[in-house]
Amino acid sequence: MTTPVQQAIAALPVPREWLWQVVVRPRRRTLGIEVAPDGGVLFAVPAGADPAAVADAVRSRLPKLALEVRRRQERPGEPVKELVGGTSFAYLGRRHRLKLVPAGAGRRVRLHRGWLELPQPDTASEGALRVAEWYKACGGRWLSARMPSLALRAGVPAEVVGADDLGRRWGARERDGSIKVHWAVLQLPPALVDLVLVHELCHLRVPGHGERFRREVRLVLPDADARERWFAEAEPDLWRGAVRRRAHLTG
Repeated sequence: MTTPVQQAIAALPVPREWLWQVVVRPRRRTLGIEVAPDGGVLFAVPAGADPAAVADAVRSRLPKLALEVRRRQERPGEPVKELVGGTSFAYLGRRHRLKLVPAGAGRRVRLHRGWLELPQPDTASEGALRVAEWYKACGGRWLSARMPSLALRAGVPAEVVGADDLGRRWGARERDGSIKVHWAVLQLPPALVDLVLVHELCHLRVPGHGERFRREVRLVLPDADARERWFAEAEPDLWRGAVRRRAHLTG
């Protein structure tokens, strides 16, 4: 069923080729706009949102939104890796080559002497899942150590933080109040991981992404604009678990 908010957005000069949807998120207080990796647009609105106010907010952001949608539609597809010896994996901005080691009791994915060691999996999908779990575990510990100093600079309480698969989002605040970062973000240099953390921390002060929110981010990270441009360039290359399947995995 079409809602008044959907009708209000549909009445705007939104390009016909766009794939967009409206979702109601009761915890939101202002409009949120998310652009998916394929260029789809999601408008997240509070319960009981005023259709006219939402339409005005969307209209003001259409030029910038159109540039972002076009950028995402034109970029290459999601990176795919082949789980063979020597394949490069990044962690916190540093690259490590993959080394397949014999499987056995107690064997686990680990960084060892510059290599990312992966116990021989039965399938490529299983191997990708194990590597993703390694990013979550190692990244979660790194994020927990990083959080207190950033929270202090942002002037907010240090939240529980962890790494997980967030689908289309790079960072999120969960219902229990914890902050989650997509595990793929842990491939980036610390300066860009900090950007995602600060983004979520600043939402504790200011909902939405208006000018007040941007001022809060810049107070914590004066070079936030430069970091955001850097993130936009690096983000399309983030590996999110897609692998090329082979009959046999070899080191």
